[in-house]
Amino acid sequence: MLTEGGVTAPKGFTAGSVHCGIKKNSSKNDLAVILSEKIGNAAAVYTQNKVFGAPITVTREHIKDGRAQLFICNSGNANTCNKDGLELANKMSELIADKIGIAKEDVIIASTGVIGQSLPIEKIAKGISAIKLHPDGSVEAAEAIMTTDLVIKEVAVEFEIEGKLCKIGAIAKGSGMIAPNMATMLAFITTDVAISTKMLEIALKKTVEPTYNMVDVDGDTSTNDMVAIIANGLAANKEISEEDENFATFVNALLYVNLFLAKKIAKDGEGASKLLTVHIVNAQDDSSAKKLAKAVLGSSLVKTAVYGNDANWGRILCALGYADVDFNPDKVSIKFQSRNGEILICEDGSSVMFDESVATHVLNDSEITIWVDMHQSLGSAMGFGCDLTEKYVDINASYRS
Repeated sequence: MLTEGGVTAPKGFTAGSVHCGIKKNSSKNDLAVILSEKIGNAAAVYTQNKVFGAPITVTREHIKDGRAQLFICNSGNANTCNKDGLELANKMSELIADKIGIAKEDVIIASTGVIGQSLPIEKIAKGISAIKLHPDGSVEAAEAIMTTDLVIKEVAVEFEIEGKLCKIGAIAKGSGMIAPNMATMLAFITTDVAISTKMLEIALKKTVEPTYNMVDVDGDTSTNDMVAIIANGLAANKEISEEDENFATFVNALLYVNLFLAKKIAKDGEGASKLLTVHIVNAQDDSSAKKLAKAVLGSSLVKTAVYGNDANWGRILCALGYADVDFNPDKVSIKFQSRNGEILICEDGSSVMFDESVATHVLNDSEITIWVDMHQSLGSAMGFGCDLTEKYVDINASYRS
């Protein structure tokens, strides 16, 4: 069940943030730190973009042993495509490790912001020297990692494993450069569950695929995407070391956390006014259904139609058609659904008689679901995105200013 505290809800975690002045003309805190009181098992997944930031290279090296104790993340600068990027990422790791009194190899480091600008390490060094961590520091950490995000993304859940109270907490950021190609944003997850590194890696990958990897805001996969987790074992449950009932309980809780944050990211897409969910049902198989969902979510024409409350279902069928999946267009049906009702707009690949005013009313909501029935087999998938508005252009036309 949901609980309070975000990343500091699990036992032994503190967090905090500080203003370094990384981005000019900004007074917001721009450096976040999350610390476990003891070293824990760790796992991470990363962007598949061939151009990736120095922090990803450093984090990969640091958690080769499957262990970590601290997350550090700055906003305002991606530390990507810089000749001195690795040197600065390593220096940032050393600075925070020395401040806390841990090994630099136990640091998970991330950066987000403008690409191709040198990281102002002197400013970060001053910030690190002043940062303070608190048992209730999750919100300020979540705020510090935001770039164009409008809302903080934070969640925590609690559950039991063999009578032991366990918790998972997380914060995330993501609003633009979001496309389903792992990991599509940044997320830092904490848990006090005792679980082996191997099982932690399996659990993370299982829960990333149907959540963060099914989000599409604008079709761009960032260079700095990462989802990372530290499990410190302070819940004192018997360590999960195989895919048993306790593992399933943990996976279900982690899936809830990641799904919650994935939807938050989609709804907070740059300039967005609506959360768009696409359900593909009765496809040839789950893999095909995922491709179909991603095609619809990625269509600018579908996204603008949703923004304009326009039941232009032909754009949806068109997107399905270029998804590189075999299906019979003459069997497809499409339905819109929201809190304002639902309406069937396409059946057997053709238009059905429907009231445009009713369709407009259904689409005139902040959360829209498109149901697509392929009438093939039992494959299904669900993806998350948003509409496309004029504000998206405004935000990205002035991102560096």
